[in-house]
Amino acid sequence: MKLKKSIAVAIAMTTGSSLLFASATFAASGSNGGIIEYALPAQTNLTWFLPIDNAANDSVYNTQFVDQLYKPMLWINNDYSINWKSSVANKITYNKTGTVYHVYLNPKWKWSNGQPVTSQDVLFTWNVIKAASASNAPAPWPFVGAGTGDIPSGVKSVVASGKYEVTITLDKPANQQWFIYNGIIQMVPMPSAAWDKYSHNIQQEIKYLGSNASNPMFDRVVDGPFKVQSGTPNQSWVLVPNSSYPGHKSTVSKIVFSYEASNAAELAALKSGSINVGYLDQSEIGSERSLTSMGDQVTPEYSFGIFWTEMNMWPGSPSKGIFDQLYVRQALQMGIDNEGISKDIYKGYAVPLIGPIPPVPKTTFLDPTLAKKSPYSFNIAAAKKLLENHGWQLVNGVMQKGSQKLKFTMMYVSGVTSSTDAAEVMAQDWGQMGVDVTLKPVPFSTFISVTSNKTNYTWQLAVGSGWDYNGPGFYPTGGQLFASTAPSGTGFNDPTEDKLIQATHLPYATQQETMKHFFAYEDYTAKVLPFLWNQNVATLWVTSPNVHNVLNYLDAATAFPQMQYWTVSNS
Repeated sequence: MKLKKSIAVAIAMTTGSSLLFASATFAASGSNGGIIEYALPAQTNLTWFLPIDNAANDSVYNTQFVDQLYKPMLWINNDYSINWKSSVANKITYNKTGTVYHVYLNPKWKWSNGQPVTSQDVLFTWNVIKAASASNAPAPWPFVGAGTGDIPSGVKSVVASGKYEVTITLDKPANQQWFIYNGIIQMVPMPSAAWDKYSHNIQQEIKYLGSNASNPMFDRVVDGPFKVQSGTPNQSWVLVPNSSYPGHKSTVSKIVFSYEASNAAELAALKSGSINVGYLDQSEIGSERSLTSMGDQVTPEYSFGIFWTEMNMWPGSPSKGIFDQLYVRQALQMGIDNEGISKDIYKGYAVPLIGPIPPVPKTTFLDPTLAKKSPYSFNIAAAKKLLENHGWQLVNGVMQKGSQKLKFTMMYVSGVTSSTDAAEVMAQDWGQMGVDVTLKPVPFSTFISVTSNKTNYTWQLAVGSGWDYNGPGFYPTGGQLFASTAPSGTGFNDPTEDKLIQATHLPYATQQETMKHFFAYEDYTAKVLPFLWNQNVATLWVTSPNVHNVLNYLDAATAFPQMQYWTVSNS
């Protein structure tokens, strides 16, 4: 399971980061179990088909598809425990200092070519991760997980201790749960016998894999419940059951991941019955009656994730000098009416965020003290005064200080009405305090490609994505996002933040001491604003009366479904 960026929308799964799902009716397909037509978010293409990713293709939607093809090393339940039944590993042991880990693989798992999934497949993945993590790795790398969970730089060795056992040794002690959930979880076995074409040239190997990553038909040998039948960008991607899968076998004839041009098109498909698992945008609330009258179920689900506005603070960015100032970030945060946006745009199906841990769903990771009050309430007058106190003055309606102007371009994810509305409200409110924002809509795939590029300075602000804590980073200590070396950050660099994050990675004698360090990190991050906090928007799932088990098998805090349990009936 991987930690992924996802669209900040209110829809069918994790909106503020949103996996989006819904459904309408279904036409059964005889005795073969039927077809499930699953709607992707508007204008979302599937672009990457390997179990390990690069930053430009690091999305929930790609991972949803790939997770049906390749069993994760660890599958995470909604209570954040490990589902060993659905994991390649069936046990992990470790020493008291957290430096040595023994990962035992379940021998039941088989590749679709009949060969067993073994420690050699894990070692193949590890060697690819190491090579693909280098800053000079050939395009389309580097690996997005580099720097998360001590992967790969903090690992001394990974060796096969048997056909179904891997031993991992770290350079220094680590919080065992942190390393398991953020480090070991990344080592998804890949089919070495099928993919290891350049055993003695790892650079050539990662070039080979990278060149095939965007081709779904490359995935001929799989160990998951499905295999690929076809894939066409801007149209659909089709999965069919893997007949040799040793786990719970799917009873459907196929699952179609369907490209949707817009929310309106997706809603029309729900009404016509051509989509039976999809989503409902908050702007379409009221239309649910046309679905529920057909027997469809509309269900809000909140992900364990955070959703934000990014600020381009990469070295070389013209806006870096402005956003590096904490008071500027504070003023911008005070200029975001999260309560109003949640109420008026998301119709109450959104929870304002106050820091790096969402208030909903409830977890032990949320500091009770921080949960009582946001550090930065919406207050345009106070935000404007804060800027003026630091030497900014209104000149022709725009705050100016010397040659600097608070005039920015803000990207947002197109195709989703509620996200567009939220971006427009933010721009209007900021305008009242002298921050001039020009909005630029782009498709989600373009959005993550641009924001992950450290040398792209065409944007200053970006809203419409988020982060689901579901894989590398499932133990949510923030290193993959907020540290100065964060693989998925946007250039934020703060030595105090680095120290607080590092403290959460260490083993402690008691859970109380562990959480003391975690809350110290959480509180500081909430106030220092590496990102601007927005809303955790509920995904409004809509499920057809003929499609079953969709909501029952949404795991990793609703982020990733086990689609092999989805079924279709004739009535």
